[in-house]
Amino acid sequence: MAVCLHLTQFFYYNNNGDFMFIDEAKIFVKGGDGGNGCVSFHREKYRPKGGPDGGDGGSGGNIILKVDEGLRTLIDFRYRRHFNAKKGQHGQGNNKHGANGDDLILKVPPGTVVKNVDGEVLFDLTENDQEAIIAYGGRGGKGNAYFVTPSRKLPKFSEKGEKSEEEWILLELKLLADVGLIGYPNVGKSTLISRVSAAKPKIANYPFTTRVPNLGVVSLPNHKSFVMADIPGLIEGAHKGVGLGYAFLRHIARTATLVHVVDLAQVEGRDFIDDFETVNRELKLYDLKLLKRSQIVAGNKIDIEQGKENVKKAEEYFEKHGYPFFPISAVTGEGVDRLLWAVENSLTVSEYTPETRGKETYRVFSYNKEKKDKSFVILKGKGSFTVKGKSIERMVAMIDLDNEEAVAYLQQRFNKMGLEDKLVEAGARDGDVVKIGSITFDFHPMGH
Repeated sequence: MAVCLHLTQFFYYNNNGDFMFIDEAKIFVKGGDGGNGCVSFHREKYRPKGGPDGGDGGSGGNIILKVDEGLRTLIDFRYRRHFNAKKGQHGQGNNKHGANGDDLILKVPPGTVVKNVDGEVLFDLTENDQEAIIAYGGRGGKGNAYFVTPSRKLPKFSEKGEKSEEEWILLELKLLADVGLIGYPNVGKSTLISRVSAAKPKIANYPFTTRVPNLGVVSLPNHKSFVMADIPGLIEGAHKGVGLGYAFLRHIARTATLVHVVDLAQVEGRDFIDDFETVNRELKLYDLKLLKRSQIVAGNKIDIEQGKENVKKAEEYFEKHGYPFFPISAVTGEGVDRLLWAVENSLTVSEYTPETRGKETYRVFSYNKEKKDKSFVILKGKGSFTVKGKSIERMVAMIDLDNEEAVAYLQQRFNKMGLEDKLVEAGARDGDVVKIGSITFDFHPMGH
């Protein structure tokens, strides 16, 4: 049987010639601020009373993550960590609205998980061209032409542009592989990959020869294929960061089937059953769900006499514990074909399909800014009250508090929202301090 493995290694060389695998990044993102609205009155030779004609400011650009299946690491975020979208332009007279700021699109590889600094998952990006807005631009402020009403014919105020969203976010890459190749160092995972491919990964008889995950596509004669990832560095304590394990355990999360390679010849002096139980214990401590994945055991090094002698012992142990077992020699290729067919069959019956694995791992949702939400809450302190709400805080932030007419307009909007009544219901009394966003004022109820 001819088996072809197209191998892609996710690393770059640094200035010292060392491998660099970039699967984590912390970046600061800031959308574009909105442009200010304009205060202007029409001036034309034969139209002395043209009226207000101040245009609106443009909205700032968003920062968007977009999946590009051609990318393989987060290397683009290693040397640049701050990203800012374009600001919206200010409005002008003659009802000229400011232009909107351009969105900034940041491309990421499939399998990128987006978290906030508290570790909460915001997005799980798995599909090519999938997009997620991670920082919204600010809304442009309204010009004075917007505020014209029958009772307010010459408004002399406008809105300031809204400040954009900004935050630090964490990016983590989890390889999108159907099969995860796991096991202690030096059990022959790299040799197995070299056996079924033309690739020549670094192989040597010392721990952590493989320092980066390898990802490849295994093509079978029946026109079926699967993606396999070689996950290096799993030893006791890996879930706590011992060795290289913690850095790469996350890459097992999406795999449907695990191929657990053990050294039947025990050339390192370790017992292969102890190795097997240790690695599975680390998987359990990292994420209990990993033990529910289909797991096939490849007993390697049967080309060595001691490896042959241990086959029967291994068959009895793994059969007793319910694991499919295949003795192989990664060096000579003996038994490898049977192993790969078993893996393909396991994937056929697995419930972890590519369409559901991402959703199984994380809750995927679309971020909703809810700009039209006008609700607010009042938090009571000692002699003070804090009003919290997206809409009301945005309203305060965008108004010119040095303009008396603008402040009167703001008070009218407060009245329509029933703010005074809500404050009284919350226990506010004359002279209490009220804080909304960046402003603080003394409460003097008019209707009570």
